[in-house]
Amino acid sequence: MTQKLKAAVSMFLSILLCTLILAPAAHATNGMNMEGYGPIATGMGGASMAYDNGTAAMMNNPATLSLMKSKAELDVALGFLGPNVKSSYPGAPDAESSGNAYFMPAFGYARKGGQFTYGIGVFAQGGMGTEYAGHSFLAAGSNEIVRSELSMGRVIIPVSYDVNSQWKVGASLDFVWAEMDLKMALTGAQFGDMVAALGGTQTYGTASGSMVDTLAGAFGGGALTSMSWARFDFSDGSDFSGKAKGTGFAGKLGAVYQMNKELAFGFAYHSKTSIGDLEANGATVSMNVSGPGVGGGPATIPVTGNIKVKDFQWPQMLGLGTAYQASPKLLLVFDYKWINWADSMKNFKMTFTASASQPNPLAAGFGLGGQVIDATMFQNWKDQNVFMLGAAYKFTEEFTGRIGFDIANNPIPDKYENPLFPAIVKNHYMIGGGYDFNKANAINASFTYAPEVKVTNGQGVTTSHSQNNAQIMYSYRF
Repeated sequence: MTQKLKAAVSMFLSILLCTLILAPAAHATNGMNMEGYGPIATGMGGASMAYDNGTAAMMNNPATLSLMKSKAELDVALGFLGPNVKSSYPGAPDAESSGNAYFMPAFGYARKGGQFTYGIGVFAQGGMGTEYAGHSFLAAGSNEIVRSELSMGRVIIPVSYDVNSQWKVGASLDFVWAEMDLKMALTGAQFGDMVAALGGTQTYGTASGSMVDTLAGAFGGGALTSMSWARFDFSDGSDFSGKAKGTGFAGKLGAVYQMNKELAFGFAYHSKTSIGDLEANGATVSMNVSGPGVGGGPATIPVTGNIKVKDFQWPQMLGLGTAYQASPKLLLVFDYKWINWADSMKNFKMTFTASASQPNPLAAGFGLGGQVIDATMFQNWKDQNVFMLGAAYKFTEEFTGRIGFDIANNPIPDKYENPLFPAIVKNHYMIGGGYDFNKANAINASFTYAPEVKVTNGQGVTTSHSQNNAQIMYSYRF
């Protein structure tokens, strides 16, 4: 092994390890999906189906890896995500999320060998998250912070093949990981509405299981008379990981058809993920109740146990696009993407299983040890249609400027929008550029602005969300 190759391998392993360790939550853009992957694409509206956009092709269309001009390429990127989320409720002070700055590394390596191009990469897929103060109305009187954080990432092994001068095909095998934190508070009325035995209408979700039956019996028998709030808590408190974790696999297929030197068409299909339940030990369900069974109260009953987020999957996606080299200096690109949220985000389901032994005497006294809550929150997301348009202009041999935008629908029905999961932004406006220092070294960067979108859900909570994102990438070609 040559000294140069040893150094490249050492760099590769170091970057891979750091990326896996440090990859934090990405936050909502096109639903939970990023508005684009790699600063070349995000400088041009996120379009990426039919032209060379570096190793981000692994996340976009793996067939475009065959369009690489160098024998090998190593890309190291850093993304910044700056969501601005606020929620309000009549008669209560506004609540502003303090989760407004997140950093996201990414890495990709690809190499040509004959008609094949192959490599490996680590990328954040997307996610969403917020954090509100314990004194906000979203804490429902519990005086503890409420927060959510979902991150999903991929280790990708892609391969593309030059069928002939016109056709390129590609595929990837993706190892997918998902992590989640949740500190969610419900008012007593909201929790009660989820329980049919307590007269709940179950308009926004359901709660059932042996623990719910025990609580309903306590209310029916007079041991409990009211509930002020209830909480679901599992969080490791880190910006770089979540307490509930799950892993699985997914895959992609893609193709590029180069009609002539100026015009190309691209296609990509991303499969739905197959991820196991996200599981967290040391979770807590707490209830603040009053009644003779707790000495009058109010008293808080914390129940410790294990929680599983059931069947949380990333949706299948279909992308179609074209790239037109209008002149030696001007490239125009257009993509359409369909994201099948309706299939994967119909319900958000959790199962909490209490530990057999409960240290809290009230939890033990009500016999809650070993009991179960099955909670479902209705989502009913709609499929999302995203239209991406962009342009790149080569001002000099070294500098390329880029501009673009995407237009999309908000996939979340207003009725079911949850201020902890405000994935409601629609459109994005993007600008970027790239500078080639020489044939081997280049820098690309992009900036995205997502204008504010405001919705009021069925429970009267109004949430607004805008966002500023940026990406920068260093490329080494050899």
